[in-house]
Amino acid sequence: MPELPEVETIRRRLCDGRAGCPRLVGRRIEGAWVGWARTLAEPAPPVFRRRVRGQTIERIERRAKHLLLGLSRDTLMIHLGMSGSLHLRRGRDRGATPRVRTRIHRVAEDPVRYCRLSLRLGDGWRLDFDDPRKFGRVRLVSDPTPVLRDIGPEPLSRGFTAAVLAARLRDHRRALKSLLLDQSFVAGVGNIYADEVLHRAGLHPRLRADRVTPAQARALWRAVRAVLREAIRWNGTTFDQVYGEGDFQRHLRVYQRTGRPCRRCGTPIRRIVVGQRGTHFCPRCQVGSPR
Repeated sequence: MPELPEVETIRRRLCDGRAGCPRLVGRRIEGAWVGWARTLAEPAPPVFRRRVRGQTIERIERRAKHLLLGLSRDTLMIHLGMSGSLHLRRGRDRGATPRVRTRIHRVAEDPVRYCRLSLRLGDGWRLDFDDPRKFGRVRLVSDPTPVLRDIGPEPLSRGFTAAVLAARLRDHRRALKSLLLDQSFVAGVGNIYADEVLHRAGLHPRLRADRVTPAQARALWRAVRAVLREAIRWNGTTFDQVYGEGDFQRHLRVYQRTGRPCRRCGTPIRRIVVGQRGTHFCPRCQVGSPR
């Protein structure tokens, strides 16, 4: 699933424009096509097409793993799910293109076949939402607050301090790995970066949150921010054929490196299961009683 660095990379690409594509901000939506109705969480497709038409894209923001396109009257919320991606493309209107069903593993051959929703922007450009596995969701809302209300603090924000993190840790008895994956605890961290953060902080993934010392909490805070910033600098992690923009996989220290030497001490990386999620760690570098 795309995590904070991947979503932030997409946001910046759409804001800045590159590779011959225009900047998305300032463009007017001239029409919309919905290829799979359940991509829209709200409203219904006919209402969506009517309501979004004529609005201008004024800003592009990110909250956790959500992309927020601020329109002239509404907000277009996009959650990429497991395999979603956004692409600016030229060509004929998606509304004139017949739907074609193909197997998921062929997404790299023709990603346009997996377009679930498209916005026509004029001058031959369109914004396509591709989603082979169909877990992504799009919402057109007047106020995004109710959807985002229960999401935790942004880990790269100024308000997310070491003291704030330490206080939040004291309120939980869960394993650190499971807690980092909880979007109500901290926004945007997924399986890849939770493993990398805990290794950087030198903490065992099963260490109970309320047993983290103040010094360990500060190390964890530093690791969260350092790993996410570094991943953004490398445009995120290319984890399958769907997301191919990133290069952070070349710098991973533990994730999916089972049996390979720890980049810090040389001890073989181990894989365990924490909260039903595969978890990678160094048994020598990552300390703390898991009980």
